Amino acid sequence: MSQRIAVVTGASSGIGLAVAQALAANGDKVVLADINEDAGTREAEKIDGVFIKADLSTRQGCRALADAVLETFGRCDILVNNAGIQHVAPIEEFPEEKWEFIINLMLTAPFLLCKYFWPSMRENGWGRIINLNSVHGLRASEFKSAYVSAKHGMTGLTKTAALEGASQGITVNNICPGYVRTPLVDGQIEDQAKTHGISREEVLEKVLLKKQAIKQMVEPSDLGKAVVYLCSDAARCMTGVSLTIDCGWSAS
Repeated sequence: MSQRIAVVTGASSGIGLAVAQALAANGDKVVLADINEDAGTREAEKIDGVFIKADLSTRQGCRALADAVLETFGRCDILVNNAGIQHVAPIEEFPEEKWEFIINLMLTAPFLLCKYFWPSMRENGWGRIINLNSVHGLRASEFKSAYVSAKHGMTGLTKTAALEGASQGITVNNICPGYVRTPLVDGQIEDQAKTHGISREEVLEKVLLKKQAIKQMVEPSDLGKAVVYLCSDAARCMTGVSLTIDCGWSAS
């Protein structure tokens, strides 16, 4: 195969950016998709990638991204569904519009992008779809109803797509990290501090890392390396897997 074409969503910062950097360092041509045009353009230039502004909370935005990639490169070989947000609130206070936005962005968008890029992968007899899931795709936490629901749904989508893609050269896998050192998690610390009425330090000790056996955060670069591995020949027999990098959270 000539240089592989990789699409990474939510790629202007955090996990998505680390994944884009790792794939680019591995020799892949990376399309960074994000709503943040300034940061996305800047980061794409650094890795000789391509930035495409995309609002993945809408069906039209997902379709536009897929069309732009296929028109420019003719195919997509690697799809990394990473874009996501968090909102922390009790169910009775959870804004309905926030629920809809999170489900659209974090579950419907990965389904649509799989659907739109699938024919390209099938025709080439090779494809890698990697869903940046979460330990919350395996476990639940209070006050995160939309996020946990979306991530559990992503686990089901991954398994279903893995079965459908097995005979077509397409593998589909989850990566399920614990808390990762990103701006998104930093925002969660602030939200949890307000919800529980405690300090940021107490949130880390008593809330975020309480369930983890290893009391530290995952680094974004660790997840970039995991994505590169799942796209390698060494992982050709891995599909439908939830690769947990959760510091022992799900071991108990």
